[in-house]
Amino acid sequence: MGSEKIETVELGTGGPRVGVQGLGCMGMSFAYGPTDADEARATLERARELGVTLFDTADMYGMGENEKFIAPFIRAHRDEVVLATKFAISLDPDDPAKRIIRNDRAYIRQAVEGSLRRLGVDEIDLYYMHRRDVNVPIEESVGAMAELVAEGKVKHLGLSEVTGSELRAAQAVHPIAALQSEWSLFSRDIEEGVVQAAAELGVGVVPYSPLGRGFLTGAFVHADNELGADDFRRQQPRFTGDNAAVNAALLEPVRAVADAHGATPGQIALAWVQQQATARGLAVVPIPGTRKRSRIEENTGATRIRLTEQDLARLEPIAGQVAGARYADMSFTSAGRE
Repeated sequence: MGSEKIETVELGTGGPRVGVQGLGCMGMSFAYGPTDADEARATLERARELGVTLFDTADMYGMGENEKFIAPFIRAHRDEVVLATKFAISLDPDDPAKRIIRNDRAYIRQAVEGSLRRLGVDEIDLYYMHRRDVNVPIEESVGAMAELVAEGKVKHLGLSEVTGSELRAAQAVHPIAALQSEWSLFSRDIEEGVVQAAAELGVGVVPYSPLGRGFLTGAFVHADNELGADDFRRQQPRFTGDNAAVNAALLEPVRAVADAHGATPGQIALAWVQQQATARGLAVVPIPGTRKRSRIEENTGATRIRLTEQDLARLEPIAGQVAGARYADMSFTSAGRE
């Protein structure tokens, strides 16, 4: 199943052409505990072989270490890959749990220079505003980002976790290629307005955590009992306490549909996200994260699964029954402001 290259799509009107599934690189050096660096590097190469071209990182992942980790791979295949990184979240080295959101022009210019230096490239293909600072007009932030395009430091602009109205305001300043937000069988709040705005404006959607941070694959049931102390999923309400047991029970229809297709639950979760492109009339390029070659082969195989109307009907009720919010603090998400 994993030997065929995936198809490609234009990510937003005038945006870059990319494989219909990208790769979230965060976990290769940040947030999910110890990493086998050699296997992670081999995973990057395997993804490229399978037609994955969109590789996603951010300056806050490991305070720049994730950008440094993928930099050699990016430079070795510069003409074949689409590099996406993000700015806006500033971490305190003495207290990594403390996060400051900044969207001001001075910070944006400082951030892009840091990313270019760590990545060792002259231009970033897709540059996202990672989170929205409501104290800075979005027109001002996007205007500063547009300057980076004019200067040749950035090719395309993206936004993450913005509302539909914020996306429209941004698009009025400069074309936005991609909107990145959480979207999965467990997380569908962006369907309340963000997806519609993206479709109207010709903006591609890049769902992060399309596998529910691994929960939809059945990889773990209870974060407190099964994941290491340094795994940030232990801080997310859906995966701890009584919520974990409630949500684990919701995976039964996913497993049933998977059995019917001779697939894995993770592939069904990804196939559902991929099919939203047709259902919603826009480009959808999920970026499941992994650091294992076997998972890349499994994930890309999901692009060739077509769910039936009956399958979709069985999966439809899941999100409405999920216990717990996506984050303990939802104020930094589009749903927290919509």
